Amino acid sequence: MTRVLIPTGALGLGYDRTALARGVAAGPDIIAVDGGSTDSGPAYLGRAVSKYSRATTKAEWRDLMLARAEAGVPLVIGTAGTCGADAVVDWLFEITCELADELGQSLRVTRLYSGQNPSEIAQSFAAGRIAALPAAPEIDADTIRACSNIVALAGAEQVQAALATGADIVIAGRTTDTAIIAALPLARGCHPGGAWHGAKIGECGAIATTHPASGTIQIDFDDTGFTVEPLGATARATPYTVSAHMLYENSDPFLLHEPGGVLDVTGARYEALDARRVRVEGSVWRPGPYTVKLEGARIAGYQTVSLTLLRDRRYVGQARTWADQAAARARGDVAARMGLSEDDYTIELRLIGIDATLGALETGGALPVEVGVLAIATAPTEAQAGEIGKILNPYLLHHALTEEEPMPTFAFPFSPAEVNRGALYEFCLHHVLAPADPMDPFRLVTEEVGHG
Repeated sequence: MTRVLIPTGALGLGYDRTALARGVAAGPDIIAVDGGSTDSGPAYLGRAVSKYSRATTKAEWRDLMLARAEAGVPLVIGTAGTCGADAVVDWLFEITCELADELGQSLRVTRLYSGQNPSEIAQSFAAGRIAALPAAPEIDADTIRACSNIVALAGAEQVQAALATGADIVIAGRTTDTAIIAALPLARGCHPGGAWHGAKIGECGAIATTHPASGTIQIDFDDTGFTVEPLGATARATPYTVSAHMLYENSDPFLLHEPGGVLDVTGARYEALDARRVRVEGSVWRPGPYTVKLEGARIAGYQTVSLTLLRDRRYVGQARTWADQAAARARGDVAARMGLSEDDYTIELRLIGIDATLGALETGGALPVEVGVLAIATAPTEAQAGEIGKILNPYLLHHALTEEEPMPTFAFPFSPAEVNRGALYEFCLHHVLAPADPMDPFRLVTEEVGHG
């Protein structure tokens, strides 16, 4: 049996320290935590920075390092620093070194790098070793070379290689969410279907329980399946909460693709062992060609934003008409004064309180007291985006619905009204790479840090 302790769904989201202590006391074989995802968009990968604050990350990582020392087992983080780029692996390594000194710990730390050289990926594309996943964008060598960062998603094999260095702590770049959990059970000969399925259930901590915010769970893997047990005082796992998690961030409720194969849970059986624990058996791992997914981000333009507040009832009631008029007048000025066509840039006026989230899909309802108009200007250069934002300014402040009425005044909540957001990033790779060897796209670096 192999026991995996999962403190939280992602480092930076917080977790129940009492539940963590309960998990450490239960004698885990490894502590595994995710560090991020693509949920927050491409800018973090494009810029190679963490979504979460350094202070929060350090505070949570500190307690996990203490838990690791008490348990005497490896601590593994996957997709470090939200995006898993090489720069944020180093960022978390720096934090780890600081904490090792502060806590008086002597550690062996292995970094698993998953960053890719765009020129080498372009060569692999030309050689036919890269294939598109469903709904992937069209790419060419220039698209690949334009990426500011590309990462490959490591699987269980790469995490196992990192653990085999004898590391106390593994800081992994981009990994599949399941790999850091499945790696040790698979290495120890646990049921492969159960290892991958249990890893999928545990990837987000306690989200597969009745109390997702409690964070901490443990999963016991063996030669026939796995058992899930939440460690929060009021959290429970049920057959419903466990089975439902196969639909989380997964288009198929029965199949999950990982490097080297597919998890099939069609025949899985979920049994409540008691009020808190669920036993799962019957999952199947189907080996297949070994590929690793690639994620890449590139600059797609630059943005300037403004926010205007409408409170006049007439303008609130006709906010969409007002916004369309203001945008049209600004577009005319951009064409006349900057010589840009509408293919070169975009102006969006999103009505916060009316349809900013769903746009045309919004079903409507009672009018709000006020409407926030979020103006977004996107252009090929930062200077052009800023200029368009300034062209919008007088319309956002004074545009009247008709020429006959007095010039209205609306409210800017800050000055200057325009805020330059800088580079706008987009994901441009949703493809898989077929490496000659699973370790080829990855690199391991092991160092001794801290002091006893």
